Amino acid sequence: MVTADAGYHSEANLKRLYELGVPALIADGLMRRRDERFAEQAKYKALPDPLWDKAPAGKSSTAKFTPADFRCDPTTNSCLCPAGNKLYSTGSHCMTRGRMHHKLQGAKRDCAPCHLREQCLRHLQRTETRQVAFFEKNPHSPLAFTERMKAAIDSARGRQLYGQRLATVEPVFGNLRHNKRLNRFTLRTRPKVNTQWNLYCLVHNVEKLAHHGYAT
Repeated sequence: MVTADAGYHSEANLKRLYELGVPALIADGLMRRRDERFAEQAKYKALPDPLWDKAPAGKSSTAKFTPADFRCDPTTNSCLCPAGNKLYSTGSHCMTRGRMHHKLQGAKRDCAPCHLREQCLRHLQRTETRQVAFFEKNPHSPLAFTERMKAAIDSARGRQLYGQRLATVEPVFGNLRHNKRLNRFTLRTRPKVNTQWNLYCLVHNVEKLAHHGYAT
């Protein structure tokens, strides 16, 4: 069984694993939002990063609004933004990577003076109004392997298996990144990077053996 985080999730990867007959559980970007066990995870996002602030210098750290913050009614093709203003439709049968979606956009008279403008737009100087897209759930979508993986990882068995990553892979990354301060590789070229990574992993394994009484 192969388990991987959302960085490896793509329709092409899932299709290839299926063709090779490799059992796998690969998380998608919205997996935790569908899991009721993480219903209160948002309250922890306000905490500062325990290692360092990775936000680019000079940029605001204010959280931006996502499509989930917009109230959309597909029956009337209407949508309300977090400020309570109505967005108008700019396309109802748009296709992006094989997925159909509905596009909406705010009016200049509403977006320009809005007090939530900084939270809504990434580029305040270049972007005049907010645009948002809502993707339709199509049972005949070409993203068949993505939907299949979602069903597998959301099942009770899938959650149990994927949860084992917390006891296998994640502690290694946590120890090397936090305790050993391997925040970034200090060498260049693949052979040198591999050597540095193997050295840190060797130290990690030696510590495990020592702490579990192997030496005695």
